[in-house]
Amino acid sequence: MKIFIGADHQGFRLKNKLIEYLKKAGYSVKDSSNQRLNPEDDFPVFAAKVTNSILTSNDSDVRGILICGSGQGMNMAANRFRGIRACLGYDRDSVRLARNDDDSNVLCLPAHILDSDEAKIIVETWINTPFAGASRYIRRINELDKL
Repeated sequence: MKIFIGADHQGFRLKNKLIEYLKKAGYSVKDSSNQRLNPEDDFPVFAAKVTNSILTSNDSDVRGILICGSGQGMNMAANRFRGIRACLGYDRDSVRLARNDDDSNVLCLPAHILDSDEAKIIVETWINTPFAGASRYIRRINELDKL
């Protein structure tokens, strides 16, 4: 699995911790955000970089993780791109359902709410939950792509 990750200044520290964690776990990770903390950066820039990378990737299993203060801004920005199904990850149950039912391909995390240990548990749940592939779920995803 290839994972593109992006964060604004509010998610910068959590992003770095997650990159280290994911690489140690054996995932291919591409950092699509600033390498140095910039308190003036804006989340839509990184949401666009990550989502465009996913949409243009030739990899068969590619996902994205976006991090900002609340997770809300990144979620709103990512879901503007057709083919992206971003979910907001506050707990394991929400991300498990987002993967199982909706085949979420982007996870948005709130750096002001989660510590790195909580975020790692949520990320692992999201990564390891397969899409159920039920016909009703596929139908709904196709309907989303027509909006």
